[in-house]
Amino acid sequence: MDLVNNNTVISAELSPDLNVVPSKLKHIHMMGICGTGMASLAGILKQRGYVVTGSDENVYPPMSLFLERLSIPILKGYRAENIDSFPDLVIVGNVITRFNPEAVRLSQLQIPYLSLPQALRELAMKDQRSIVVSGTHGKTTTTAIASWLLEHSGMEPGFMIGGIPVNFEGSFKLGKGKFFVIEGDEYDTAFFDKVPKFLHYAPWVAILTSIEFDHADIYRDLDHVTESFQRLIELIPSDGLLIANHDDPVVREEVGKAKCPVITYGLDNEAVWQGVDIAIKDGLTRVRVLKHDNEYIRISTPLFGRHNISNLLSVIALSDFLGVDRQAASDATRSFRGIRRRQEIKGEKAGVLVMDDFAHHPTAVEKTIQAVKDRYADHRLVAVFEPRSNSSRRNIFQERYSRSFDCADLVLIPEPPMMENVPKGERFSSHALVRALQARGLTALYFPDTDHLLRGLLRNARSGDLVLIMSNGSFDNLHERLLKELE
Repeated sequence: MDLVNNNTVISAELSPDLNVVPSKLKHIHMMGICGTGMASLAGILKQRGYVVTGSDENVYPPMSLFLERLSIPILKGYRAENIDSFPDLVIVGNVITRFNPEAVRLSQLQIPYLSLPQALRELAMKDQRSIVVSGTHGKTTTTAIASWLLEHSGMEPGFMIGGIPVNFEGSFKLGKGKFFVIEGDEYDTAFFDKVPKFLHYAPWVAILTSIEFDHADIYRDLDHVTESFQRLIELIPSDGLLIANHDDPVVREEVGKAKCPVITYGLDNEAVWQGVDIAIKDGLTRVRVLKHDNEYIRISTPLFGRHNISNLLSVIALSDFLGVDRQAASDATRSFRGIRRRQEIKGEKAGVLVMDDFAHHPTAVEKTIQAVKDRYADHRLVAVFEPRSNSSRRNIFQERYSRSFDCADLVLIPEPPMMENVPKGERFSSHALVRALQARGLTALYFPDTDHLLRGLLRNARSGDLVLIMSNGSFDNLHERLLKELE
């Protein structure tokens, strides 16, 4: 096994030690354990009876608390001595670089190692049929809905979700049934395994929600992203199924090339599965679901926003393919309670409602703001956005973000963090975004950091506001700090 030393580069070829017999493993160490996927896999491995340890330098809720409840120790910071206990296997998260001190030590000790998707496939889901939920947007929510619907209908699925669903105690379950529902990410697997994660999951059924350009740190353009999804589609067997969002023009184009069976869903009238007569009543979104233009089911859900109704349609199509009873499907959609960090109400103080959301791609920001404005039409909507992801800190979406906040009444944007990691010519400008928003007639404010932004929020917030805070990170615990100051 060729890894690294301080001056050499790890081989791009992984020689995965799948010769390792799972039953002979005792201690597994996970590098980058606080990532949502890594933490979920840690829980699965703990349930399987392994001794699990991990290390990370970004230790914050909810995943830190999640691991704490599982009694999985987290070593803070990456150090060579963290693996001097000679674990039987090391799982390397995709945040780990080839020069990470633990990666260097790993090569010196010649300990077997795997990427997260490889370990998941070999140690968690090998004996089950995989249902892979993929797409640029909506993966986490759709995976959670699918997992809940199958659970509610008695199928006892295994699952791993890139977030924490409220209906379950955690983001994973081994499951005793035939199916494993997995969130299929198009991001690359690890520094030694540069293929999309979802290519490791051997899909029997795949849901494809959307294809847009994202992950500008690893993809060149939309065509490059699309190539990865093409490879996923090619993996689906003839007895499987591709469930595709007909509303997405790129998805619509790509599924025409599929060799497996395809069924479409969407809000337009050309999809096989359609959602019509969408209305909000008594805090629930009500939808009439059609299959081939005939009414199939009527559902009510606490979710709101057209994007979430689209996500629900894909799962209704899945449930029909798997033979789930319609009433069970209806009951599951009504009882689904959402995902933490997806339009999650964090609290209300002094008449100010504070909501947390994971949105970071400009399309996700736009759809989230629009959905929240539709649902809380009687509130002034204050949108707070942290450009934190690898793509949002780059200027590739500079102009696109300027069209993402139109439904907000007030917008607050801080300086992005970790800009030193982005080449100067590629850096996103919060100043420029605020100026562009102001030019569109929006009230938008710039702040140099989170502390100044918090003070700006406190100056501008008033009773009746809904403060929507969007970030794919902890945002310096802005939600709790705001609620505390309002109190």
